[in-house]
Amino acid sequence: MQHDEVIWQVIRHNHCSFMAKITTGNFCRNPYNVTGICNRSSCPLANSRYATIRDHDGVFYLYMKTIERAHKPNELWERVKLPRNYEKALEIIDKHLTYWPKLLVHKVKQRLTKMTQMRIRMRKLALKTREKIMTTPRKLAKREARREEKAEKAALLDKSIEKELLERLKKGVYGDIYNYPADKYNQLLDMDELQVAGEEEEEEPEVEYVEGYDDLEEEDDIEDFGDLGINGSLAFDDDNVGLDDDDAEGTEKVDHKRGRKESDLASRKLEKDESGAKLKKKGRVLVEVEHEDASERHKAVH
Repeated sequence: MQHDEVIWQVIRHNHCSFMAKITTGNFCRNPYNVTGICNRSSCPLANSRYATIRDHDGVFYLYMKTIERAHKPNELWERVKLPRNYEKALEIIDKHLTYWPKLLVHKVKQRLTKMTQMRIRMRKLALKTREKIMTTPRKLAKREARREEKAEKAALLDKSIEKELLERLKKGVYGDIYNYPADKYNQLLDMDELQVAGEEEEEEPEVEYVEGYDDLEEEDDIEDFGDLGINGSLAFDDDNVGLDDDDAEGTEKVDHKRGRKESDLASRKLEKDESGAKLKKKGRVLVEVEHEDASERHKAVH
């Protein structure tokens, strides 16, 4: 036979495994407690007629206990599923707790209100993106840093050794004594060929323009003017045979000055012709000499 008062006296004054005593008061850790406070009206063990609300994976259930099922512990609690609508859930509570104490019904409705508000806040927080703060031990972080440093050094050493060995194989230091993977060696050769080809592509060929037959034209022009001077001197000697000594001297001076002027003009003309023409055909040169006293003209054509 169950006696609620005796059970409460034993729990309250002797020992209760669900009681939590702190400075602000005594609280109850029993999952069926409707308020979470350790007192006579809220204790689920010391009340043979009791009701509460529990949450199972976001679904609320109304739990009810009566004295008629006290001798059946496996069927002690009756469970009723509550809808997600708050108003309909209140109607179901009023329907199942019609003749129960008003204070207990009020506590059950208060618990339903708090749990509904908590569920709404949980949904809002789940929709927000929040940063997750995680702690890492210092020893573990230092150990990982040391391992990473050692791994980097080992990787650099392996690469340098591989590079040195491939260079030696390329130079033929080992000869045909040792067996080595040909793929690595061929890969190194391909890399060198690509590098050389890239350098050749970068260097652009220079284009130069050169005049043709310049030296030959200069030599021909010099020969022409040389012959011209010889023929002119011979002609002048023939004309001056019958003249007197004084007249011969005067004519020689005039002819010498005119010959110098004509040679200067011919040299200037030659320079202009060399800069403008490349493979131009050579033309005839006509030189005309006029004497004042003899009033004769001598022409030399080449």
